[in-house]
Amino acid sequence: MNTCIFCKIAKHEISSKIVLEDDNFLAFYDINPISKGHTLVIPKNHIKDFSQLVKKDARFIQNYLQFIERVRQKLLQELKPKRGIKITWNTEGLLEVHHLHCHLVPVY
Repeated sequence: MNTCIFCKIAKHEISSKIVLEDDNFLAFYDINPISKGHTLVIPKNHIKDFSQLVKKDARFIQNYLQFIERVRQKLLQELKPKRGIKITWNTEGLLEVHHLHCHLVPVY
């Protein structure tokens, strides 16, 4: 049984406020935001961390980065943060959820 909360969010078993979604990736607002519009971007299929991401084929990685850029552009358009969007990756050892994700944090 998979107990990963992000997998459950990706399967819509747990509700979230979705920013953008496609067949492979999901962007949703963080429940403890650093700033207005703080968004998490995840692959829908479980990938534990960044070291597992780099083992994926180049096309998957490219699609993930392009999806992140689409989310970034949407946040810029809708929220108009004066200083842009800060993008950070989850880091091993500091994870609360062991599912690859990046944070898009609008900077006002």
